[in-house]
Amino acid sequence: MQIAITGSIATDHLMTFKGRFRDSLVVEQLDKVSLSFLADDLEVRRGGVAANIAFGMANLGQRPILVGAVGEDFADYRSWLERHGVDCHSVHVSESKHTARFVCTTDEDMAQIATFYAGAMSEARAIELDPIAQRVGGLDLVLVGANDPEAMLRHTRECRSRGIPFAADPSQQLAFADGDTIRQLIDGADFLLTNEYEAALTEQKTGWSAEEIADRVHTRVVTKGKEGVTIERRGEDPIEVSVAREVRRADPTGVGDAFRAGFLTGLAADLGLRHSAELGSMLATYVIETVGTQEYTLGKASFLQRLADAYGQESADAIEPHIACVAP
Repeated sequence: MQIAITGSIATDHLMTFKGRFRDSLVVEQLDKVSLSFLADDLEVRRGGVAANIAFGMANLGQRPILVGAVGEDFADYRSWLERHGVDCHSVHVSESKHTARFVCTTDEDMAQIATFYAGAMSEARAIELDPIAQRVGGLDLVLVGANDPEAMLRHTRECRSRGIPFAADPSQQLAFADGDTIRQLIDGADFLLTNEYEAALTEQKTGWSAEEIADRVHTRVVTKGKEGVTIERRGEDPIEVSVAREVRRADPTGVGDAFRAGFLTGLAADLGLRHSAELGSMLATYVIETVGTQEYTLGKASFLQRLADAYGQESADAIEPHIACVAP
């Protein structure tokens, strides 16, 4: 399958706070909040939802097409992605703005406070999908991830008008988008991907019930943290997949992106929804064990063993022919 991943491409500045944010919050004074947290360390990492997803897919042997906008400071990042198998030919380079920045602090409870600077991402609205489809011989699926809002709307409308299947993954932009915008982004999607909170926010802002959303999207995927993932498809029983056990918890940033990378890899291999979600959940575990969203290394033998331990040998055997991890 030819899968295009549209969305943000950014640099992550990740810090840790040896304490709990909640201990510094005074509910009655939230309208006057003025807080500063002393971070113990700083990690500067490659990130952005589209780049994270594309990196994960490439590490599993896919050749995803990355679609987004960056600054001229993207050269080293481009080289990194291309070395790992990501198609970066359709990335737009701004002549005046820096690549987007994500600045995030994580506390001991794994709660996070973050700020995102869009920068060159605002120019993603100028990207048209049809020339990309012509370059690669057609697109089988487009993931519309968190991005410049006008870019997200443009990509979604173009998918509808050209009959290209699309996965709606609005994630962080749900907090800023109004109900009409969200309705336009998800209506008619082949897949709608959110976490549990985002699922509730989608219903609240659109005014659509869970049943109404089920009538408007083909498959709804809701990740629920330590409770796993639920997949609902019209006319079928829900599928529940548990999380894979992690060796350690280092940083949750990018865990959702890794799940999507594995899930889309499973779809590309026609593995079915359950095995696709298991593959996504296993890859997500690798990310939570490392600081940074693209710092993990996959060895095929160990990856498959962990997959078998989590979901059974049948799952590992079904997935094994369809992935090509970095190491044997």
